[in-house]
Amino acid sequence: MKFKDWLSEWLEYYVKPRAKYRTYTNYKHQIDKHIAVKLGDYEIEDLSALELQKFVVNLSEAGLSTNTVNGIINILKNSLHLAVSVGKATKQFSDLIQRPKVREKPVESFRKQEQKQIETYIKEKNIPKLYGIILCLYTGLRIGELLSLKWSDIDLQKRIINISKTCRDSWINKEYVKVIDTTKTETSERIVVFPKQLLPILKVMKQNNKSGYVVDGNTKYGAEVRSYQRTFERILKKLGIEHKGFHSLRHTFATRALECGMDVKTLSVTLGHKNPTITLKRYAHSMIEHRADMMNKIGKLLD
Repeated sequence: MKFKDWLSEWLEYYVKPRAKYRTYTNYKHQIDKHIAVKLGDYEIEDLSALELQKFVVNLSEAGLSTNTVNGIINILKNSLHLAVSVGKATKQFSDLIQRPKVREKPVESFRKQEQKQIETYIKEKNIPKLYGIILCLYTGLRIGELLSLKWSDIDLQKRIINISKTCRDSWINKEYVKVIDTTKTETSERIVVFPKQLLPILKVMKQNNKSGYVVDGNTKYGAEVRSYQRTFERILKKLGIEHKGFHSLRHTFATRALECGMDVKTLSVTLGHKNPTITLKRYAHSMIEHRADMMNKIGKLLD
């Protein structure tokens, strides 16, 4: 059986019924663009360890990111393991693939002065929709988590936010639809306790809210993901702040939390990380300003 034919069956009957729609479409994209093009015409039995390794190395040399290459390797492993299990092949060599070395991308967060500029601008504008940016700065929410929030997910008295879903933009029959999906991972489903200082802001956001979503918008589905990202980009440009993605708000929250002395376990749970090691590895090196302040305090001993 040709590998491309098995991949089609695997996607349709084993991935599609169980995986998130986003996962299914990502798998299909990687198969159509990379795997089927280079390996599709091979018989499954002829996919040797060397052929698989050559394919993976070529992907890296072509400039694909480490995460993308690892995702493609996971597709190879999962599909080939199952091929053997269901009798479509008698052997497979995907376990011999050597993965590229993972290099953690530097975390981009806003400096304290830049954060204050953003907050001041939004407060002066006093547009309820924009307050979602401040909400992310003080809770670490991802943009999909923020824009899928409904008021029923927030308890203002107990000061808690129930994170149980995310969202993405989609256009069906030329009409915008906000697609609600489960959270990024199981640990992303969580309860976030927010600081009391956010209460006045949330109350402003709730006034005259029409959509039922915490971040209101021009549609019944609340704010659109890409539109909200562009709004944030325009704010940075107006303030003369170097461009950073919306996700940098989450990184900024984590950095400030560590600087304020929040323990790593609490931060990890708040962010929805699998374990505190991930949190510490990702953010401990991002506290440049804090580390400089600490070193300056030590330096005062020289005075």
